[in-house]
Amino acid sequence: MGGKPVHTYAKLPSVNKAAPKFTLTDVTMKDQTLDSYKGKYMILNIFPSVDTGVCSASVRHFNEDAANIPNTVVLCISKDLPFAQKRFCGAEGIKNVVMLSDFRSDFGKTYGVEITDSMMKGLLSRAVIVIDPSGKIVYEEQVADISHEPNYEAAIKAVK
Repeated sequence: MGGKPVHTYAKLPSVNKAAPKFTLTDVTMKDQTLDSYKGKYMILNIFPSVDTGVCSASVRHFNEDAANIPNTVVLCISKDLPFAQKRFCGAEGIKNVVMLSDFRSDFGKTYGVEITDSMMKGLLSRAVIVIDPSGKIVYEEQVADISHEPNYEAAIKAVK
């Protein structure tokens, strides 16, 4: 983070492995699971908070580009409360991605993205994971510096 090392709970799940199960909360406060999106490509856009510049840029970018790919859903995942996620989407006109909150689950630990130190402790790191319709991970990127955007093109290419 800004050239200073920050650690996460574990490494991202490996490519060619089954995606770990998860339960996250949507903006209506309902639980959504990995199985909720079974049969589709899933792009997991994981980030610390939608209320920061780089995080909101990633949501906007995926809303415009990846959301138009057939049989694909973009899941934007953070520790933000569902109320904040809903407010952001309403204010920004975001309609093509699914906002999900990790505020009451173990997603961050299961996927290895929970930050374990620094002032960001407890938030999620910036990462992208693509899961194919069979539930297998086909792409993963742990962004090297949390202040940088992910490689959108590589994530989208993993779906095509």
